[in-house]
Amino acid sequence: MSRFDWPGLMRAGCRGLGLTPQQFWQLTPVELLILLGRDVGQAPLNRQRLEELARAFPDRKEP
Repeated sequence: MSRFDWPGLMRAGCRGLGLTPQQFWQLTPVELLILLGRDVGQAPLNRQRLEELARAFPDRKEP
């Protein structure tokens, strides 16, 4: 289990983002990381990427 650096996160949230303590504690850890600009995952597949993959790996019918 990972531990959070709560004092560091509070400084980043309250000083860096200008949140009040109440606003800070109402956020989930993931919401706070997003507000701090930390990428928490990959973007979903978009139409352009789907078309690129379809061209690269076309469906083939078995004989």
